[in-house]
Amino acid sequence: MWLRVPRWGDRLTVKLEVNSADRIASNPIRVKRFPNAELPDSPFRAGFSFPPHLPYTVLISNTDGAQVMAGHSHYKNMVRHKNVVDAKRGKLFSKLSRYIIIAARAGGGDPVMNLKLRYAIDKARSVSMPKENIEKAIKRGTGETEGANYDEILYEGYGPGGVAILVEVMTDNRNRTNGEVKKIFERAGASIGVPGSVGYMFDRKGLFVIDATKYPDEDSLMTLALEAGAEDLKREGDVFEITCEPSNFTAVMEALKAAKVEATEAEVKYLTKTPRDIDVETGKKVIKFMDALDDHDDVQNVNTDANLTAEMNPE
Repeated sequence: MWLRVPRWGDRLTVKLEVNSADRIASNPIRVKRFPNAELPDSPFRAGFSFPPHLPYTVLISNTDGAQVMAGHSHYKNMVRHKNVVDAKRGKLFSKLSRYIIIAARAGGGDPVMNLKLRYAIDKARSVSMPKENIEKAIKRGTGETEGANYDEILYEGYGPGGVAILVEVMTDNRNRTNGEVKKIFERAGASIGVPGSVGYMFDRKGLFVIDATKYPDEDSLMTLALEAGAEDLKREGDVFEITCEPSNFTAVMEALKAAKVEATEAEVKYLTKTPRDIDVETGKKVIKFMDALDDHDDVQNVNTDANLTAEMNPE
C-alpha cells in the first residue's frame, strides 16, 4: 500500500487498526520515504504492506502526534457494499415473491390469462429475480406447494406536515404487522387514519417514466402511447410520464417494448390527484418516514401526495 507523505523530512508513524470479529489490534510502525516524480504536489511517498484479507484503518501522524492523512482498506468498503446490496436485493425478492403469490392466488398461475400475475412476473424479471424463485412463488399462490398465506392491507394516514400517506402491505400475520407499522408512524410523529381518510386523494394508475434525453421526440411518443391505450403523457423535467388505466398497463408496456422505448420505471401504483407543495425541511422528514416504512419487510409500496424534490433527499 502507498500513501503520500506531506513533505520530505517528516517523521511519520503509521498506526494500523485491524478490525475483525474477535479483536481490534493496533501496531505503530515506522515507514521509509521514497521520491516520486509522478506526484509533483507531494514529491515523496511512504511504502508499506498490510494483510490484504483484513479490513483495516490507517492513521498517519507526525512527531507531534497530529494526524496528517488517512488511508483505508478497499476490501472493507467492498465487503460492506456487497452486504448492503445483498440485503436490499434479498428484501426486494421477498416482497416481489409475495406480490406474485397474491396475484397467482387471485387469478390463477397463467400469466397470459392473469394480467396482474404477468405484471408481477415482469417486475421480478426486471430486477433479475431468479427464475426458480418466480416459479416457486407461483406454485405457492396456486396451492401446488405449501407456504404462508398472505393478506393485502392498505394503511391510510398522515405523515410529517400532515401529508397524505398510503401504505400497501402484504403480510402473513396481520396483528404483528399492524403493531410494527403503527410504531413506525408514531416514531415519525405521524398518525394512522381510518379507511377512506386519504384514499380518495389518489387514483390507481399505470405509470411509465421515460428518459426525455434518450427519447426527445414527444409527439411520436405521445402518438405511440395514446394508440396503445394510455390516458396522458406529460413532461416533468428530464423525463416523460405516461399514465394509463391498470387494465391497459400491459398493452402500453408491450407497445413501448415493440418500439424499443425503455422505461426507467413501469408499475401500477397510487398517484395523487393533487400534488401538495411542502417546504424542504418537511420534505426531508417525509422522505425519512417513507424510507422507514419501505424498509419493513411486509411493506410493498409507500405513496404520498407530497411534491418531493431532489433537494429534500436527506444528506
